[in-house]
Amino acid sequence: MSARAPLPTDNQAWGASDTAWLLVFACWLVATLATLGALFFSEVMELPPCVLCWYQRIAMFPLVILLPMGLFPFDPRIVRYAFPLVLAGWGISVFQVLLVAGVIPEAIRPCTKGVPCSEVQIEWLGFVNIPLLSFLAFSTMIALLAAAQLRSKQ
Repeated sequence: MSARAPLPTDNQAWGASDTAWLLVFACWLVATLATLGALFFSEVMELPPCVLCWYQRIAMFPLVILLPMGLFPFDPRIVRYAFPLVLAGWGISVFQVLLVAGVIPEAIRPCTKGVPCSEVQIEWLGFVNIPLLSFLAFSTMIALLAAAQLRSKQ
């Protein structure tokens, strides 16, 4: 009988650095899915993005390239580099969700030309729209990056 080496699924084999790597990888997956979703909506469904959507894309798209740069080999500083982009995108998405919900007054509308930022182009289940999807993606990435930062300090 041969001795069994610990598998990566064993709790002893996973360290804090490995968990941080997985969290950053999961953040990259969210960024990639959000990028592909944005491209699908604009290029396949031919829905023109509003100004706020463009700003959110400016924050999201670089993450698809930036995050893997910190994964191979793992560099815990990647969280520090990615976090400002994620926070900027999150702030813009919060503004747009509030704009669509009618919480932000009409006079503050940033989109004066082109597609109105408060226009709901797609709505699933009566409440899920593109601004909400963006908000959920950025919120998930904030949670994943914060957890990765905490794990990489251990």
